[in-house]
Amino acid sequence: MALDFPIEVAARPPLVLGVDPRMELHPGPRPLEHAESYALELMEVLAEWLAAVKFQYAFFEALGTPGWELLERLIATARVLGLPVLHDAKRGDIGSTAAAYARATLERWPGSALTVNPYLGEDALEPFFASARAHGGAVFVLVKTSNPGAADFQDLETGAGPLYRRVAERVAAWSERYPAGSWSRVGAVVGGTHPAALAELRPLLPKSLFLVPGLGAQGARPRPGEGFLWSASRSLFYPGGRPDLEAALRQAEEYLAALGG
Repeated sequence: MALDFPIEVAARPPLVLGVDPRMELHPGPRPLEHAESYALELMEVLAEWLAAVKFQYAFFEALGTPGWELLERLIATARVLGLPVLHDAKRGDIGSTAAAYARATLERWPGSALTVNPYLGEDALEPFFASARAHGGAVFVLVKTSNPGAADFQDLETGAGPLYRRVAERVAAWSERYPAGSWSRVGAVVGGTHPAALAELRPLLPKSLFLVPGLGAQGARPRPGEGFLWSASRSLFYPGGRPDLEAALRQAEEYLAALGG
């Protein structure tokens, strides 16, 4: 049966595992092999508790060809485990370049999702939306990010509210054009470090799933909410700052208890 990302994740617990492999935390002569073994074990142990696995592309790209090969193997394993895949690459470009980015992610891995940057406008996002619709995927548009510097641009007043709200209004319109069951193929990234923005934007985007980063290391606190997919990377992948399966299990249990999952 083909995987359809929005429909699948909406029926699962609201926790997303961020996979950000850091070679310095895997001592020994073969750190990449150790990182891969740990990631595979962790995904298998947590599989039934996760909405999706989010792969942060920068940590794989930094390793060159071995990193790309590792990413492919981990994505393939996640799919074998029945875990929806989210490519955290924040792509955004126009024309044939955007189409190529879509082919490399949403089309290469049907039923997956991708984070995208809206700064270049709708024509830069349309190829991603089209690929998501054709291949059972989803697109998460950056709206209000979790980092402190987000306010530099996202909070700028436009005369009709802050810029992030204007972006959210466009996302709401796009979400209506790409339905997937009771949700949409067009979701939003809204940082958990901005609880007021989460409360403000949830009714504005009733069809969009929210990818909510910032849980744990960035200080966001988990709280229940319909359509929220809470993402934890460092605090769940490396609890206590190191690879630790047992601690990761305990952390996942704590998060899900707080989220009502």
